[in-house]
Amino acid sequence: MQKRRLGHTTLEVPVIMLGGNVFGWTLDEAASFRLLDRAVDIGLNFIDTADVYAKWAPGNRGGESETILGKWFARSGKRNQIVLATKVGMDMGDGKQGLSAKYIAQAVEDSLRRLQTDRIDLYQSHKDDEKTPLEETLAAYDRLIREGKVRFIGASNYSGARLREALETSQRDGLPRYESLQPLYNLMERDKYESDLAPVVAEYGLGVIPYFSLAAGFLTGKYRASSDVNGKARGAMVQKYLNDRGFAVLQALDSIAAARHASLASVALAWLIAQPGITAPIASATSEAQLDDLAAALDLRLDGAALKKLSAASAA
Repeated sequence: MQKRRLGHTTLEVPVIMLGGNVFGWTLDEAASFRLLDRAVDIGLNFIDTADVYAKWAPGNRGGESETILGKWFARSGKRNQIVLATKVGMDMGDGKQGLSAKYIAQAVEDSLRRLQTDRIDLYQSHKDDEKTPLEETLAAYDRLIREGKVRFIGASNYSGARLREALETSQRDGLPRYESLQPLYNLMERDKYESDLAPVVAEYGLGVIPYFSLAAGFLTGKYRASSDVNGKARGAMVQKYLNDRGFAVLQALDSIAAARHASLASVALAWLIAQPGITAPIASATSEAQLDDLAAALDLRLDGAALKKLSAASAA
């Protein structure tokens, strides 16, 4: 399987990252275990989650995804086969949020307990916290790295300016730097990343692990009309893509997928993998068939004409 380095670190990762947001949301514990077993069998051993997953689902409090992963680690004994990423900073309720040193120290212990592990391979700031000095946040991560609880750190949902400021702070103060960026980036969501974040990524050599790589499922082709999204878990997220531009992207995906005997999901991920600086797109799955589509993207090489066709359709 192909692997890529994550930023300047020694951490090598497969070029697809399995999203853990579905564990405890659209997948219950038993189904999550089956999916995780299958993922490891086919080489998808880079998993991303967050402490807040899946707080938005009725009856949840946050921590459900990490808890399921922890139970799976305990049952399967496969922790050492996994490159594990999680995140901190989103609102967990009761004032639990942000990137202060005090909160990070508490939140990492909560995540380690739920995950039933002694270390996190990639610990990410889930969103910027402008109320906390960058020096404080990075020093907190430094302590966790020195303690062996975290190997590397990353950022998500930062602006280009704040990401640059964080990287400059690390360099100036001799603190650990963000080695990765987790931005929103896919065929339907390009402008913010390409105009604001990509220049910083290129300058500092960060690894990029985009989330919503399949645009909340739109790029799989299963949502083509308003009737397709009604009552679906991600219906509200997908509705905004049901327009001329979205249909043009699906038409381009349809054409290339048919010619390559591939799924639309595999083609959309292959386009993303081919973009400059991209390390490992994040995509979730709720079935073995969907997992197979993710794995198939690893071996799908799009030629220049196909890449140009998709880029042109998505830029319209």
